[in-house]
Amino acid sequence: MATAPLHRNRDFLLLQTGLLLSSGGSQMTAIAYPLLVLTLTGSAAKAGIVAFVRLFAMAVFALPAGLAADHWSRRRLMIAAHGVRAVAIGTLAVLVASDEVVYSAVPLVAFVEGAGAAVFSAAQSGAFRAVVPTPQLPAAVAVVTGREAAIGVASPALGGILFGIARALPFLVHAVLYLFSAGALLAMRTPFQREREVDRARLRARVAEGFRFLWDNPFLRTVSLLFGLANFIGPGVLFAIVVIGEEQGLTSGRVGLLVAAFGACVLVGSFLSPLVRRRLPVRGVLLLELWTWVGCGLFVIWPNVYVLTASILPTALAIPSTDSVVHSYRFALTPDRLMGRVTSAWTTIGLAIAPLGPLVAGLLLESTSTRAAIAVFAAAGLALALWGTLSGSIRTAPSLRELTELPAH
Repeated sequence: MATAPLHRNRDFLLLQTGLLLSSGGSQMTAIAYPLLVLTLTGSAAKAGIVAFVRLFAMAVFALPAGLAADHWSRRRLMIAAHGVRAVAIGTLAVLVASDEVVYSAVPLVAFVEGAGAAVFSAAQSGAFRAVVPTPQLPAAVAVVTGREAAIGVASPALGGILFGIARALPFLVHAVLYLFSAGALLAMRTPFQREREVDRARLRARVAEGFRFLWDNPFLRTVSLLFGLANFIGPGVLFAIVVIGEEQGLTSGRVGLLVAAFGACVLVGSFLSPLVRRRLPVRGVLLLELWTWVGCGLFVIWPNVYVLTASILPTALAIPSTDSVVHSYRFALTPDRLMGRVTSAWTTIGLAIAPLGPLVAGLLLESTSTRAAIAVFAAAGLALALWGTLSGSIRTAPSLRELTELPAH
């Protein structure tokens, strides 16, 4: 029987709506957090600490979240994560609106939000796999990446504009979006997991099973390490754009537009993704993104925030193609009973260094020159690009044609 197209898959559309609403709110507050801290303290280092805390919480809670997603109802976990985050960020909005906010409250809320994001992400991958047939996974990942990018075009700029109107507004809107996202998840009919037997193995063995699955597959092991380490560069450079933009006298709305430009190029890249996947082998797709990170070194020659923004836009164009390849294989290869743990293992690897990106950027921007700070990220990009180019696992990467031949799990 023919598979229904994605645009007629009701539960995929509802899941996608829930993801986009929460993602839009997160991107608004991602720029509102540093703007709030800079307003309260004037310290780039303290703004970097807030970004670090949020990502650190995601890393710390990734493994227990994966175990929970493979043991309890994924739908209930996702809705509970939204509810807790809505309360936390709504409380921050009230504190900001009443002029009673202190700096210590900001990293605390960021930590709660990061922990909720870890739970939501671990359960979400299983839900995604449940509603999308295997042959449609590359297209579905590209569609979600592209539509998240469309939200990302408006969200950072909107976050900056709302912050300019009233500092509490972006946080209040984010809390409301969490509630609407939870409503979309409640309306879905497809079970988020298959029937599961009770796993009586020891806790350590259950956690290790997710890591072992990734490690035993050379391709998944290599890309999880490569792009996990690349997570140090992206958050760090985007955070640097906010701080450098403020230092160079840009308004909060204009700073938001610069961050939104990255999302706009991810959107364009999502439309180019099918063409890229047809024209390039999997190795070419992966190396394309890795080598583009080196471009941020242009800032060392011409230290202007607009140059820094322009230098990372080619990376944004490449990201949807990379995601559609890498995540499709991970979803298709992973058995349903392991989906949460494999996702948490993947997330843990990806976030093991990611929190250091904004933290290092904030510390370097405060203690050294902006050129030296960005040079560190350009050097990291070069090291990863060389690793990917020389990697045997990337050189012998499987073709996308093999994805349609994989058995259902």
